[in-house]
Amino acid sequence: VQLQASGGGLAQPGGSLTLSCAASGTISRFKTIGWYRQAPGKQRDLVATISRGIGTNYADSVKGRFTISRDNAKDTVNLQMSSLKPEDTAVYYCYAVLDRVNYWGQGTLVTVSS
Repeated sequence: VQLQASGGGLAQPGGSLTLSCAASGTISRFKTIGWYRQAPGKQRDLVATISRGIGTNYADSVKGRFTISRDNAKDTVNLQMSSLKPEDTAVYYCYAVLDRVNYWGQGTLVTVSS
């Protein structure tokens, strides 16, 4: 399984960015797929996931600001981020679970700064 994240970059506070994760193979086969993030000096934390039979799950800190969606036709999972805050600055990792094995993408840096 390969997960390729893209879309990171620099955004101003209050701005928006969209991250995309391209998965090898059919994305619908994953039990869970989504995003984690890791800020400098901190642990890697859940941002948002989509799980089969459960639906979406968001960290409290991003609820109402971030939206995760899955495009089965393109085999991608996207994270629309709006109303960005400096504390959203982190490396964002695509994450997937298949047959009880966790897979991680290489990460994409999001910097929120004026």
